[in-house]
Amino acid sequence: MDWTALWLSLQLAAWTVVILLPVSVFAGRALAYRRFRMKGLVEALVMLPLVLPPTVFGFYLLVAFGANSPIGQFWREAFGGQLVFSFEGLVVASVIFNLPFAIMPAQRGFEAIPVEVREAAQCCGMSSWRSLLKVELPLAWPGLVTAMVLTFAHTLGEFGIVLMIGGSIPGETKTIAIAIYDRVQAFDDSSAAIMSAVLLAISLATITIAFWLSARVGRRLS
Repeated sequence: MDWTALWLSLQLAAWTVVILLPVSVFAGRALAYRRFRMKGLVEALVMLPLVLPPTVFGFYLLVAFGANSPIGQFWREAFGGQLVFSFEGLVVASVIFNLPFAIMPAQRGFEAIPVEVREAAQCCGMSSWRSLLKVELPLAWPGLVTAMVLTFAHTLGEFGIVLMIGGSIPGETKTIAIAIYDRVQAFDDSSAAIMSAVLLAISLATITIAFWLSARVGRRLS
């Protein structure tokens, strides 16, 4: 069992969730409530990682993050290191690749809030911020929980993007999915089976806890 790879995967998933939580709230809310030109194009761009193969998406990110690219040069000047083949690069790539898993469920959660509820909050003199915190977030909770669970679970098992952006550097970019692949390539089926079982158990536990929390909060709000 490669515990270092598992710990790295958990860190990557956690950082991705932490970064995408506020993004999912504000982007999902904006897409749910606002009507603007090119909205369909924006939603299509958000959904793009779902239809592109991870290797294709990873290739474009690899080019965009390369040392000679504007993003790569900015990162080197600002932080003194390269973005590709680093844990930071994995985090940035994971955030971009998981945008649809974070934003779309949150958008559906906000869309499920009746217009009358938001109008009532405005009639009571609530500001937009107070309405978001006191009214909308509690009601959109199931969508937000779904977004974060999907983001965490998807990041935990992601293979193509990790391999393209990070490679397989032990302790730096070698996640549990890469470790399982390496063990299969080495015909070490027993180690691959153990790591796969651990990954399955963590994913199942995450989904179960999310459903439990969503149901408990739903009963409390009803």
